[in-house]
Amino acid sequence: MDSQYLKIFTQRNAALLLILGFASGLPLALTSGTLQAWMAVENVDIKTIGFFSLVGQAYVFKFLWSPLMDRYTPPIAGRRRGWLLVTQILLIVGIALMGFMTPARDLTLLAALAVLIAFCSASQDIVFDAWKTDVLPPQERGSGAAISVLGYRLAMLVSGGLALWLADRFLGWQAIWWLMAAMMIPGVIATLLAKEPEGATARPRSLEEAVSAPLRDFFNRNNAWLILSLIVLYKLGDAFAASLTTIFLIRGVGFDAGDVGLVNKSLGLIATIVGALLGGLLMQRLNLFRALMLFGILQAISNLGYWLLSVTDKHLWSMASAVFVENLCGGMGTAAFVALLMTLCNKSFSATQFALLSALSATGRVYVGPVAGWFVESWGWPTFYAFSVVAALPGLLLLAGCSNTLEQAQSEQHFSQREHFTSGYRWALRALKAGGVLLGIWLLLLAARALTVFNAGGLLDLLPEAGLALTLLGVIVGSLLDYMAMRKPSLRE
Repeated sequence: MDSQYLKIFTQRNAALLLILGFASGLPLALTSGTLQAWMAVENVDIKTIGFFSLVGQAYVFKFLWSPLMDRYTPPIAGRRRGWLLVTQILLIVGIALMGFMTPARDLTLLAALAVLIAFCSASQDIVFDAWKTDVLPPQERGSGAAISVLGYRLAMLVSGGLALWLADRFLGWQAIWWLMAAMMIPGVIATLLAKEPEGATARPRSLEEAVSAPLRDFFNRNNAWLILSLIVLYKLGDAFAASLTTIFLIRGVGFDAGDVGLVNKSLGLIATIVGALLGGLLMQRLNLFRALMLFGILQAISNLGYWLLSVTDKHLWSMASAVFVENLCGGMGTAAFVALLMTLCNKSFSATQFALLSALSATGRVYVGPVAGWFVESWGWPTFYAFSVVAALPGLLLLAGCSNTLEQAQSEQHFSQREHFTSGYRWALRALKAGGVLLGIWLLLLAARALTVFNAGGLLDLLPEAGLALTLLGVIVGSLLDYMAMRKPSLRE
């Protein structure tokens, strides 16, 4: 490939994105798999280990405190770099302190530190996403997303599998935490070397504005609801295929767990990294819409590899091929999708908007599991993987409908404002907000029951269903109004 297209990977921001991506990914595996493995070795009971998995909720609900990082600026280094430094220093301290404790003696303190590390890690993700959104020009967002994905994935490999191996064979469990804390230091150095995003981008003047302005800015855009649906559905087919991959390869096809672990985890990780880098390179030749469409089609077609596995004889090479191709295409789609999220953010509150949009993009991945299990039980593996290709089509159709909006956003750096059906959109937004409130109340009641403070009984079953129904109603109504506005642009309310 022409050196002109490789040049971006040797520029100053490329090294910073790689190191900051590494710092962003390192704490994730530490507070999940690595911590759980340590507690298992120390013979902590399974219920307690399961409870510790809740610390990962910080990554799901990070959008709740993201407005604070748009509104307030630390006294050093600026709005983006300042928050990066604060979160990184707290992470170094928190991870290092883990090494002075043992699960058998300091379980409560370990839980508190795990929550602190997860909170600071999710906060670092918020600011890192905002920084790269603000600092990267449109033509560099695809390759920038690819490089940060590379750093993130390498960090998860280091703090996951490599940390376990080093703890077991050489360093011991306590020393491994000190090593992981030391590996956060390059992230601090990268933050100090990075530049605060240029330009006089106005930050929100109040906390109320930091919360409401990002929503108002997004939902006043033309085709905002169609884009919202696109964010949820673009990787739905990919999520379907990935949701039960390990179970399919072991139970459905009959491979040994060791072979599945080696191929699906190791080869899959390599393929995802290669795919992200390849996607970043291709996006220097393709505009955002074409990249999303091409990679989305490849994501859908790659699921047929698992369908072939389900209807042919078992061979290790065929499993490796299917896993490699699916993860390669998924990595390409991820690079383009992260570039899409960056394009959709207003720099005045990119921390809040990116956190919200990335949380929405995860809804398909989170809720597809139960549906996937039911589907396999009812229809079998071949039909399931054939359907995973079909599940990718709504996202591609929505992408085609949003082509003009995305091309305008990438080339002109702004979105047209919506003019039609004002009252209809207002009711759609009210339904979305009401659904969000009900889901928030449900989460609070779940926490209260877990802490034995209050038991809401049957209300816990009703609230999530009502919340999801209202949220879905709002998105459907808003998307239909967007479609009508595109079909009849001369209409005025």
